[in-house]
Amino acid sequence: MQAVDKEVLGQILKWLENGQPCWLATVVQTWGSSPRPVGSVLACNANGHIVGSLSGGCVEDDLLEKITAGELAANAAQFFQYGITAEETEKLGLPCGGHLYIVVEPQKPTAESIQHFTQLNDALDQRQCARRIVNLQEQTTQIELNSSFKDLHWDDAKQQLDHTFGPRQQLFIIGAGMVSQYLADMAKNLDYEITVCDPREDLLTSFNIDGVRKICDMPDDAIRLHARDAATAIVALTHDPRIDDMGLMEALTTDAFYIGAMGSTRSSASRRERLLTLDIAPQDIEKLYAPIGLPIGSKTPPEIAIAILAEITAVKKNRRDNALQKVTELSAASA
Repeated sequence: MQAVDKEVLGQILKWLENGQPCWLATVVQTWGSSPRPVGSVLACNANGHIVGSLSGGCVEDDLLEKITAGELAANAAQFFQYGITAEETEKLGLPCGGHLYIVVEPQKPTAESIQHFTQLNDALDQRQCARRIVNLQEQTTQIELNSSFKDLHWDDAKQQLDHTFGPRQQLFIIGAGMVSQYLADMAKNLDYEITVCDPREDLLTSFNIDGVRKICDMPDDAIRLHARDAATAIVALTHDPRIDDMGLMEALTTDAFYIGAMGSTRSSASRRERLLTLDIAPQDIEKLYAPIGLPIGSKTPPEIAIAILAEITAVKKNRRDNALQKVTELSAASA
């Protein structure tokens, strides 16, 4: 989940608590080129205030016009199609051939609605998943907490939206050195929630990247408390096995989608041998990316940070093998 999704859900809760009705709009299906992916959300109220995005702006403007004209139902969720005709596509500025299907749900400031969005926000604050099932035919809404993450599903026949909100993607960095500073700064631009953990108080104190949570503790304890879900990437960057290995022992028991450790090929092989002697299962050790980062010839701290973030992105997108092949081809071409 992106930070803007949490912002949308949080703003809806604030409006409802202040007695303001509002609407939640969700992109449930796209065809062809589209400015925003399926699952994009937007909140708006009767005063024309908007949080989130569904398109480049024109769809948002159309929704506001519908509110002003009283075309958005105050009591029932509705389904809208955009870009069906060439004239509409041109009017809205949608990419050529792009269609957007959107569900718009009215939210009234009732105790039930406030409880619904309180539960959603509390779950996300605790890095848990929350599933919403909205049926337009029956005009019902269900919420399931502690569910596993699933991609959004729109059932056209049932007119039913099944949308799971998961925790924001997190980057948990072990070590507060120079590479960590560059990595944290870059990862902020990719919308990561960043935690830096280092038991060395002097290094952690000098880590001055805004918006980063800092934990002065051994990494195994911090990972156990804060970094166990599948939306988390964990990287060990201290070059000190007394710190890195403690964190990795715990990290390899989690659902983190990426676990990496900095070091040479030789030191990485030694680390794997040490982890085996510490009763870490071979199949868990296979989850470790070490040496960390795509092999792009990086030497300086910012170059190493780029290589790490590129590999994390490739793993998240299931494109690491393609990325490695491309790097290999480029290396061979320049040799």
